[in-house]
Amino acid sequence: MASLKDLGLSDYEASAYRALLETGPATAKELSEASGVPMGRIYDVLASIEAQHLVRSQAASRPKKYAAVDPEDALERLLDDRKRELNEKADQYEAVVNELASDLAAPTAPDAGFWTAAVGSDETVDLLLERLDTADDRIVLFSAAPSSGLDIGDVSSRITDHLLDALDRGVTVSVLLARDLSHELPDEVNAVYVSELAEHDDFSVRIGDTVDSNVVVIDGAEVCIEMPNPVQPDESFALVALKDPAFADDVTAEFEESWTDATTLE
Repeated sequence: MASLKDLGLSDYEASAYRALLETGPATAKELSEASGVPMGRIYDVLASIEAQHLVRSQAASRPKKYAAVDPEDALERLLDDRKRELNEKADQYEAVVNELASDLAAPTAPDAGFWTAAVGSDETVDLLLERLDTADDRIVLFSAAPSSGLDIGDVSSRITDHLLDALDRGVTVSVLLARDLSHELPDEVNAVYVSELAEHDDFSVRIGDTVDSNVVVIDGAEVCIEMPNPVQPDESFALVALKDPAFADDVTAEFEESWTDATTLE
């Protein structure tokens, strides 16, 4: 159940405000008795909720009386305060990230033969995007029909965003699409291709008839291979990322051969 505490008020502040709504204008002593807030704390509590524009005081009366602000206005003010705090906190986190980004050293590249894997649809996509972000020179991508467990629109859009980032870094991107996949891409992905990807001189895409797996070669040294579920072959089981320049050369050679036979995407 929602409470005023969820919007940042303390127990005493919430009790005092609720009591004022019930009693109408009241002195600090009267409010202490009605709300259960100790007399030794009531003035601090009133000062706090008055500073938050939840109550108004009538200084001309002796003793001073306090009245609650209309709940709709009070809640709106509390909401605005919490939004402002969240925005300030977000700015602080962004400043920390920017500082750390220049302070933390890039990880040492793994030796040949190093491999890692991710199991599960979400983890597979996350690992692929992470590896795309490491590219400095070239990305070669075989893209077959997506596994049944993946949302083609969401995954395609996320991959497209990371390819755009790579292109902006000066990375050459070559994509070989399976013909079936080229017919299944959502309109929003095609729109990004037309308006953004195709505008980059370092981006090229073709449609091939022999693309039957999802494989990515990064900088001619690392190969990411999607592994199908052995029980349900149309479902993705894992992604293996292998650092092996010799194997990457073999895969790239296969790519170039298929690329030659492929047709340009219109």
